[in-house]
Amino acid sequence: MKIALVVDDEPLIRCKVVELLQNYGFDQILEAENGQEAVLLAVAHKPVLIVMDVTMPVMNGITAAKKIGIEAPAPIVLLTANADSETVSQAREAGVMNYLLKPFRDEQLFPAVELAMHQFMAATTLRDQVQKLEDTLETRKLVDKAKGVLMGTGLNESDAYRKMQKMAMSKRKTLKEVAEAILLMAE
Repeated sequence: MKIALVVDDEPLIRCKVVELLQNYGFDQILEAENGQEAVLLAVAHKPVLIVMDVTMPVMNGITAAKKIGIEAPAPIVLLTANADSETVSQAREAGVMNYLLKPFRDEQLFPAVELAMHQFMAATTLRDQVQKLEDTLETRKLVDKAKGVLMGTGLNESDAYRKMQKMAMSKRKTLKEVAEAILLMAE
C-alpha cells in the first residue's frame, strides 16, 4: 500500500497537495497540521512520501524531518516560502530530498516528488551496500583472527579455514559465528 503524508498548517494548501497526490496513484494520503503530528503519523504508518511545510506551529518541518529521518525514514519534499540559504542548509542537513517554493504550480509537484523518491531509494540502496560491505569486512577480520588461533595449534592456513567451514556446516552456523566462538574459547 502506497501511503503519503501531507503536512501543512494551511488547510487549503494541504487539500491542494492531497488532490495532486491522489492523481499520482497513492492508495492512502494522511494529513497533519504540524510537525509533531507528522512524526507520530510517520512512525505509525511508514509513508513512502512526505510533503511537508517548513513553518508550522508546535514543531516546524525541519525539526520534524530530522525526527522522521531517525524514526521512520522516508523521502521528504519541503514546501516553503523561505528560499534563504540557512533554511536550505538546514533542510539538507535534516535529510530533505527536495524543496518546493510556495506558491507552487500544480505541475511542479510531480517532478519534486519523483526526484525525492528516486534520491531516497538511491541513498537507501547505497546505505545498504555500505552496511553489507562493512559486515563482510568485519566477518573477514574475525575469520582471519580465528584462523590464526587454529594455526597456533599446528594447522596450516587452508586446513584451519576448512576446519572452520566444516564446523559452520555441521552446526548450521555462519563462518562469522564460528570465528566468534573460536575467538571466545581462545580468551
